[in-house]
Amino acid sequence: MSNHITVTTGIYDAIKDTLRRKKVSMPEEKRLIEELRKAKQVLRRDLPDDVVTVDRKVTIKDHTRNFEHEYVFVASVKAKPAKNKYSILSDIALATVGYRVGDIIDWPFRDGERKIEILKVESCHG
Repeated sequence: MSNHITVTTGIYDAIKDTLRRKKVSMPEEKRLIEELRKAKQVLRRDLPDDVVTVDRKVTIKDHTRNFEHEYVFVASVKAKPAKNKYSILSDIALATVGYRVGDIIDWPFRDGERKIEILKVESCHG
């Protein structure tokens, strides 16, 4: 389990902006502030392939609700949930961004605490 998230400077800034605009719940805000404080920032080309970020297909297991789901995280303007394309600033993306394959995260979603695991991260474009 990673003890810090790894994000690009662009993603770091986008999350900071989301926090500034109060787009998340208080428990999420506290958690994100804590994670950003310890975050490792890297250039896009230096981001490991197994880290959740924008333009990646991510398979997640929700241990709380006992299901697996695949998400494609994209820039907010390209989000189309009906086509399984979710904003990198959506709740599920904020919970997993910067984490790696194998990480298990306890996250304070709006509908309650959930334990989620990152099973697979693949590069994709679109």
